[in-house]
Amino acid sequence: MKKNLISVVILVLLIVNIVFSAITLFSVTGTNKKTAALVTDIASAIKLDLDLADPDRGEATIPMSDVATYDITDLTIPLKAVEGDDKDRFGLVSVTLSMNTKDKDYSQYGETLDTRKSLIISEINNVISQRTIDEAKESNHIFEAEILEQIQAMFDSKFIYKVTITSAIYQ
Repeated sequence: MKKNLISVVILVLLIVNIVFSAITLFSVTGTNKKTAALVTDIASAIKLDLDLADPDRGEATIPMSDVATYDITDLTIPLKAVEGDDKDRFGLVSVTLSMNTKDKDYSQYGETLDTRKSLIISEINNVISQRTIDEAKESNHIFEAEILEQIQAMFDSKFIYKVTITSAIYQ
């Protein structure tokens, strides 16, 4: 009799376990579908944003035949002082500006960029001189993004679509 009673208890516990597993499965599946839909919506929104055909967006949409460059070489820029370091720190930087020759503002600004060279150098100095030597050694790509943002704001145009630090020596 005890053997049959134990078998019945095990059978009842097995059925309860199956019921709880089914309830958990259905509740998690609904939540999983909602999460998957949210991720899909976000991914499609990002894809739509990246697929917009804007000629001013970046170098990926500009053919090389429509690219002009302007080099600014050998800028000596003082770096931000570090507490406890009594040495003056400097960076020797060369920068290349990539311009879209098909942009509406290129004919107005790009062809006469030499006349505004000192303004561009000032923007480059402002960005780089705000960093310490350790920050400067680690963040050329951040400099490029900040310099690009400052120059585009200065010209109120995106005919300059990329800034590249071609060489940088920090001492």
